[in-house]
Amino acid sequence: MKLFLAILLGFSPFAVTASDSAAESNFPSRPIRLIVGMAPGGGLDTGARLVAARMSTLLGQSVVVENRPGAGTTMAAALVAQSKPDGYTLFFSGTSMLIAPAVYKKLPYDTQTAFVPIGGVSWSQMVLVAHPSVPTNDLKGLVAEIKKNPSAYSYGSPGVGTPHHLVMERLGKHTGARVVHIPYKGAGPLMQDLVTGRVQIAMVSSTAAEPQVKAGALKAIAVTRSVQTPGMSNWPAIARDFPGFDAYSSSFIVAPAGVPPPVLNKLSKALEGALSSAGLQEEMMATGAVVEYKSPAALTKQITDEIPQWSAIAKESGVSLDDK
Repeated sequence: MKLFLAILLGFSPFAVTASDSAAESNFPSRPIRLIVGMAPGGGLDTGARLVAARMSTLLGQSVVVENRPGAGTTMAAALVAQSKPDGYTLFFSGTSMLIAPAVYKKLPYDTQTAFVPIGGVSWSQMVLVAHPSVPTNDLKGLVAEIKKNPSAYSYGSPGVGTPHHLVMERLGKHTGARVVHIPYKGAGPLMQDLVTGRVQIAMVSSTAAEPQVKAGALKAIAVTRSVQTPGMSNWPAIARDFPGFDAYSSSFIVAPAGVPPPVLNKLSKALEGALSSAGLQEEMMATGAVVEYKSPAALTKQITDEIPQWSAIAKESGVSLDDK
């Protein structure tokens, strides 16, 4: 009798399942939000817009980039983690998301359980640069110079807890050459002080390094990966002098945990198709990023592997943003 009344009133216990199934098969039936935790104009934002445009075509619905900067992308991550898991809110993120658990102890979400992977998008290497006043042109020489006269040098970063900061800390541990860290509020102020010699050393993006090195304002000491970035200068890798060193930043797309598998599959296939579309590789290269699709399984492994690695570097270096 209760079941009969429920059906009459439109509350069949099977209705939700049927409704959900229809929604999944019709996905997407409205625009999708692609949240970016950075301000417009940066490399991550540009990459998101390039990918979103191509995914829109493949999905038949607009994928709209929405910028939510703040707190090292954690505000954007929290928004996505708390969103309805229906596939209509996605997070275009990267290495900062994997560093966050290491530098923020009170996140309103668990990075490893609050999200499900759609797929990997790209990777970018970093360049160790020095002011021309530094009396060496290679990494071994720089390490020797720092060890001989550590108080004469300082290194800058775009901010505490950024990938560039932690990679420099890792390099210092790897080589035994430690110098004072000067954090800046973004890459722009850092580059200004680098070219004037206020700070002598920094780890920067390849797109930031390339024009300054070509102009003679800075010199490239080494890059963080042995794999050359297409279209960029072929500078020596750190691993040439210090084997085993490999570091990069990456970008990827995740969704809130609980998105139905059929929806995840559609989104992942659309991302894979977008990344293989004509012209995207070249456009992404202009931002210093190398397109490399990773399946959800491969991205899960990357996230699982990298979070403890970044946490170890942050812990060893005493890096924390809880009191910032």
